[in-house]
Amino acid sequence: MRTELHPAGFELVTVALDTGGAADARRWIEAATPEHPSLIDQAHLLDSLLGIVNVPSGVWIDETGTIVRPPETAYPRRPAFLDRPLPADASPIDQARSEALRGMRIDAEGYVAALRDWVANGAASRFALSPDEVIARSRPQSEDEATAAAHFTLGQHLHLAGHPAAAAPHFRQALQLHPENWTYKRQVWLLTGRHPELLDYDGDWLSEVIRMGPEHYYPPLDI
Repeated sequence: MRTELHPAGFELVTVALDTGGAADARRWIEAATPEHPSLIDQAHLLDSLLGIVNVPSGVWIDETGTIVRPPETAYPRRPAFLDRPLPADASPIDQARSEALRGMRIDAEGYVAALRDWVANGAASRFALSPDEVIARSRPQSEDEATAAAHFTLGQHLHLAGHPAAAAPHFRQALQLHPENWTYKRQVWLLTGRHPELLDYDGDWLSEVIRMGPEHYYPPLDI
């Protein structure tokens, strides 16, 4: 998408939300051989600053630095997992994972069409929202969510400083206070993978998706 739209003045910036920083994200960025700026948000600032709670999320920012579409599910193409056939000898876990993935609401075609229209027409595009519309779609951060962000930050700091036992209570609080934040969940599951006994949180990606219903994993695209 960047290669296609860059000549028209569009720039794409990707941001990896990863507490591990370059040590964890570098191989994925290098494998993608991007021509666009590829950044790493080691502190998960985009969660609290823009309200991002899942990936992939896209935010449209115009040439004046104004947000014209707040975070929404942003797939650049139909993901292969929606159509990938399941092997006949697939395990029950693989079958459940495939069913969960296929149940997700993803409108890549609609999103890309809207993006192309915005790049072509700028502020005149019907997909470029007014400031009032952007504010209306941007859910304010609740006290629980703000407190969760503080606990998550403390948990990251303590874990990276080599104190996973001290980090665990803060991670636990972050997950309990903001259960809709999937970037927190995935990061905590990754960081505590080597110390599962330290985090009293009964969950993993598949069981959580099944519990809430895969159709609710991504909100419907409001184009």
